Amino acid sequence: MAVPEFDAIVIGAGSVGNPTAYFLEKEGLRTLVLDELSASGQGQNKAAIGGVRATHSDPAKITLCRQSLEIFSRWKEETGTDIGWKKGGYCFPAFTEKVESTVKGLLPVQKKFRLNIDWLEADEFQKVVPGINPNGLRGGTFSPDDGQVSPLLAAQAFTNEAVRLGAEFRYREPVTSLMMHGNSVVGVRTPVGEYRARTVVNTSGVGGSEICKMAGLDIPILPDSHEGGISAPVQQFLGPLVVDLRPGPEGKTINFYFGQDSNGQIIFCYTPIKPISGTNRNSTYEFMPIVAARLVEVIPRLKNLTIRRVWRGLYPMTPDGSPILGKAPNVDGFVLGIGMCGQGFMLGPGVGANLAALVAHGSPLVEREVFDLLSPARDLYGGKKEALK
Repeated sequence: MAVPEFDAIVIGAGSVGNPTAYFLEKEGLRTLVLDELSASGQGQNKAAIGGVRATHSDPAKITLCRQSLEIFSRWKEETGTDIGWKKGGYCFPAFTEKVESTVKGLLPVQKKFRLNIDWLEADEFQKVVPGINPNGLRGGTFSPDDGQVSPLLAAQAFTNEAVRLGAEFRYREPVTSLMMHGNSVVGVRTPVGEYRARTVVNTSGVGGSEICKMAGLDIPILPDSHEGGISAPVQQFLGPLVVDLRPGPEGKTINFYFGQDSNGQIIFCYTPIKPISGTNRNSTYEFMPIVAARLVEVIPRLKNLTIRRVWRGLYPMTPDGSPILGKAPNVDGFVLGIGMCGQGFMLGPGVGANLAALVAHGSPLVEREVFDLLSPARDLYGGKKEALK
């Protein structure tokens, strides 16, 4: 029986894999997507809160997320499909001198890469975030072009468009090994059979390391978990997502963030100061007391909010905290789009468009020197690997 052949095989139908398949098909490449789960977006994609921002400090992430924002914001106009896009922006309030110094310090590089972002004094900031606690508020930065998207709607939308263009999606088919010919990847094996392709793209999220090992590559992806939640809908009042960088009084949280989606629900998450390593996705008893106190501290009017549900998702972390994108070192026919460090949803469309261009034309869409900041060949440990042993 002949082995099915494709131009490209994408491993993982998630935040990065689905857009990659879509853009590969737009490049005219016959594409197969394989996923071990039952449908697209059923891994860590559905744990995302849907925020999409280009307000980063890293030039590569700024550039890629600007592309994501363009793709998300024009999606309904170009395809006719509603993905819950809400252009409300992102804001970083400063209640302390330290946070003010931090966010102001990022403005030069953010403006250099053409972000629409500025510092607002406290009175102007209160107009952007109605009801924010004025006590100690010094002001904050605001980027009005950022926004929110429904992760589940987006996953299905990219899948549907990719299929319409000719892509095949096969679910409940985990990749068990890579087919190698010398130092080249020439296909994959699953419990169902073998598939050949000129290029295999690894976008398998927290499973990224295991797929790399099949090609003889040691690229560490270390998952840790983060908890999120969503409320019942309330009347629209909050435009931007709010990121509060202060450690909480309980000493357990930093980077607390929340927003109101297009349906009126308040969605929220926080990054623990001490990472919770591993793949356990059970909800914790600490989360809601911490988050409830923080929500009410930042916007007191939320004190009567009804919480609908909470969950935990996994961040596929890299040693240096940056994604790994590009052609695999010393292995032909193998491209990596892994280690998104919890920002896979907002990076996904931009990453997918650039990986597809790399596969089809040999070069990404963004400037090579920017794209190479995330190269798989870089020193992921910053020269500190020996110290970590």
